[in-house]
Amino acid sequence: MIRYTLTRLTLLLLGLFVASVLIFLTLRVLPGDVAQLIAGTSSTPEQIDAIRQNLGLGEPLVMQYADWIGGVLRGDLGTSLLTGSSVSDELIEKAQVTVPLGILALTIALVFSLPLGVLSAMRRGRASGTALSVGSQALAAVPVVWAGMILVVVFAVWLGWLPAQGFPRAGWSDPAAAVRSLVLPALTIGIVEGAMLLRFVRSATLQAVGQDYVRTAAAKGLTRDAALIRHGLPNVGLSVVTVLGLQVAGIIVGAVVIEQLFTLPGIGRMLVADVSARDLPKVQGELLALTGFVLVVGFVVDLAHRAMDPRQREAA
Repeated sequence: MIRYTLTRLTLLLLGLFVASVLIFLTLRVLPGDVAQLIAGTSSTPEQIDAIRQNLGLGEPLVMQYADWIGGVLRGDLGTSLLTGSSVSDELIEKAQVTVPLGILALTIALVFSLPLGVLSAMRRGRASGTALSVGSQALAAVPVVWAGMILVVVFAVWLGWLPAQGFPRAGWSDPAAAVRSLVLPALTIGIVEGAMLLRFVRSATLQAVGQDYVRTAAAKGLTRDAALIRHGLPNVGLSVVTVLGLQVAGIIVGAVVIEQLFTLPGIGRMLVADVSARDLPKVQGELLALTGFVLVVGFVVDLAHRAMDPRQREAA
């Protein structure tokens, strides 16, 4: 287990390094001039050159990358070119909205998909199983923006139960208002991601039904459903753990869109604004932080899967 952990940790660090290089180089080929944006339209070429030199934009790319990655290793993701604020501090502030949103969305997706996915597989060939399968496929195909708009119309406009947009100025000092403002965004992401996860749970459950140990348990007197629940669901759980990393990535992508739709002051909305403003240090720091988070989640999922699977432990 220690050797496996070290191997996965090495791959994690290598992935972070490759991601940092790609992020840095990709942002450098985007059109536009940050110095021109800061100086304004009435600036002279000399003023633009002076700003470029002060920001270090005239240095070789290797030196710019070395300066940036050196700061990252010290825990400094950079400083905004436009506001002069710390990227790390702003990420921590915006994460107070994005992280609870992601946790709530993931919880909704799991609560929604796990029991219904198993039920859809256990009722295969019946009307209820077919309805669940078709319904999940339809929900998985719905764009997240459309889902959000439908939920807003139903729960905010027609019923008036939840706010349509925004986040309380008091933040989490008013927990009830903060949670209410996140319910619709989290439902939007959770339902769409949960529909895709439901399809996977159904497929994994159907695969477990055909395994020898389930058939043997059924031959010893258990019903098919009882044999599946007692002996098959642990393997279904292992399969679900495997795809959780992909689900987290999907939730992050969904958060970028949903925070725009519901005007939530989170990392996704900040990222879109910083890309539009060509604030390269902030965008670099934000993308690296999000990429690192996804990679760390994948690393934890790999370790959890190996620890939960007795076959891998015995092989080790």
